Amino acid sequence: MNTRFRTLTFLAALAFAVPAFAAKEDPVAKPVKTVVQSVRYERDALALKHFGSEEQGKYLLGDDWTKGSDAQRKEFITLFQDLFANIAFPRVRENFKNLDSITYEPSQVQGSEATVASTVFIKHPLKTQEMKLKYRLVKEAAAWKVVDVTVLGSSMLQDIRETQVKPLLEKGGWDLLLERMRTELAKVKKK
Repeated sequence: MNTRFRTLTFLAALAFAVPAFAAKEDPVAKPVKTVVQSVRYERDALALKHFGSEEQGKYLLGDDWTKGSDAQRKEFITLFQDLFANIAFPRVRENFKNLDSITYEPSQVQGSEATVASTVFIKHPLKTQEMKLKYRLVKEAAAWKVVDVTVLGSSMLQDIRETQVKPLLEKGGWDLLLERMRTELAKVKKK
């Protein structure tokens, strides 16, 4: 009887302790994981819901963001998301064909901004490749949104801003930028 009582006491204590031992879902890393899994399994619309599109626009256009009308900013966001989903997501899926695993580090939060680092292990037939990524997020209302991804020390948004957006803005402002985005999207969707 004494042994049975100790066993029941141990099991009861374990039942209450297990939730405390379980890793609590990191609320900042959760949208990152959702984006990664959504892109991997071709649920692009779901992935895009977890991006901070307005924050991306502000970064990509800098001071020119406020010079655009509400309609221009809205169109930019729509075009950028469509282009991103049609160009970047298929490339990511191609890399994920040989995905072995992904590990995430605890998020680093400073006010309404945060970062989440991850390591992606791609298993090719000859070797396993390791890619270190760092996601930048912002808090919009009650939700964390992915804004940028840094791969091999290179910011995705910075590269797009410097090589594509900035030259178009300097050459023809908002009108040329949106025109080129429309043209590029039409080309990409024809493929």
